[in-house]
Amino acid sequence: MAKINDYYQKKQLMEKLAAELEKLEEDQALKGELEFENKVRGLMKEYDKSPKDVLQILSAIDPSVGGAKAKAESTGGTRAKRPMKTYKNPHTGEIVKTRGGNHKTLNEWREKYGKEAVQSWQQN
Repeated sequence: MAKINDYYQKKQLMEKLAAELEKLEEDQALKGELEFENKVRGLMKEYDKSPKDVLQILSAIDPSVGGAKAKAESTGGTRAKRPMKTYKNPHTGEIVKTRGGNHKTLNEWREKYGKEAVQSWQQN
């Protein structure tokens, strides 16, 4: 019986999706976008250009087209790495090296010994 229920649920879902698709296909805005896409693809094929080539051309015309990648290149690189910090637990002798403060072991130590105590264990 479970299979027949699954079958009818999927059939209803297909009918619902088919109706939504039909409604979308009647939308004039979508028709315009699809027509534009087909023309762009035709031009790409005619001039033997890839989507990457088109993006490079467009970003030369308007740098904002490149998105985040263009912004990162224009700023000269990425952010500097955080400095490595080393903590040594005087109770256990355990050493933790981390670039961030949200380290699992450090958090456990902070809960057990307190934030100030753990901070005092930082090595130079």
